[in-house]
Amino acid sequence: MSTWCRATWLLLAGTGAWLSFVGLQWLLTGRWWLWLLPDLMPPLTFLIVPVLLVAALPAARLSGRPVPASATWLVLAGTITAGVLGWPYNGLHVHGGDSDAGPGLRVFAWNTEYWGQNVGRDRLYAFLRAQHADVYLLQEYLHWDEAAGLDGARQVDDEAALRAAFPGYSIASRGELLTLSRFPIVARPPVGPDRDLAGLAADFDQVFVAAKVLRSDLVVDGHIISAYNVHLPVQIDLAVSRRFFTLIQERDELRRRQLAGLRADLAANNRPAIIAGDFNTSPAMGDIDALRATLHDANTALYPGSWPAGLPLWRVDWTFTTAGLVAGDYRLVATDGLSDHRAQQVRIVLRGQS
Repeated sequence: MSTWCRATWLLLAGTGAWLSFVGLQWLLTGRWWLWLLPDLMPPLTFLIVPVLLVAALPAARLSGRPVPASATWLVLAGTITAGVLGWPYNGLHVHGGDSDAGPGLRVFAWNTEYWGQNVGRDRLYAFLRAQHADVYLLQEYLHWDEAAGLDGARQVDDEAALRAAFPGYSIASRGELLTLSRFPIVARPPVGPDRDLAGLAADFDQVFVAAKVLRSDLVVDGHIISAYNVHLPVQIDLAVSRRFFTLIQERDELRRRQLAGLRADLAANNRPAIIAGDFNTSPAMGDIDALRATLHDANTALYPGSWPAGLPLWRVDWTFTTAGLVAGDYRLVATDGLSDHRAQQVRIVLRGQS
């Protein structure tokens, strides 16, 4: 060891640091609110860093400063261990969906980015109509007053325009969540924190905070299917300086309450269900591990990035189904600059009817 050069020591230190970080990821993601900050890194980082560390070994030899064999083995052991431990967080999805689902329910889920506020409502409506979906699960059905900071949510009432644009569709809205269905909506039970507002004359700001899951029960070919429209609160707000860390802790609590409410409602619901929307949660985060373990992920892409729309390094938009449904033909759709999110498009059929 006395003959190891500074570059060798640096490579070993980098390997040890990364392995330690991945170990902390296992321990802390989804469990400690402050770990929401490291969770923000692109999931591919968990694959790229080990690859770069291993690539440094032949690069050092080519430069005329080969890493000693003993150090090489330590680097390889550390990077392989980190790669294995970090695999669940790297965003790669190697389990294909049910591509042979057959004709069925066409679902379109999308964060609209403040309902066309910055691009014009006509463009927004033209894009939505062009999808020809049977069910639309839409988030950010509101406008935002940037001057008001965290209190900028402003209610939008577009029901008349929606009925004109989507004749025959049933409409359900709650806070910033909007569901349009070609099939009848027969029930809209509140989910999670929104249950606390039942029977109260809550204003829009209260509903906006509480209602981050909108459940709509649809009658499809004589069967009732539950459609859950989801938009979890974002973890941070870079514009808030004095309350930066306090806000992260508050958002973490809000997210936990919404997810707990969603899991509880799913557990009590014996109907087939589709759960889709903007979870503001990447594969590098442990927040939705319980959902991922019990539900079927509709995605079929190797790396399904959905945000930001122009360079989607993060997957924050998800579609899940319960055992009673088969998902197929899942796609992430470019939205022509209308939103910073790509949209999700999927075909759903009742199991046994494909």
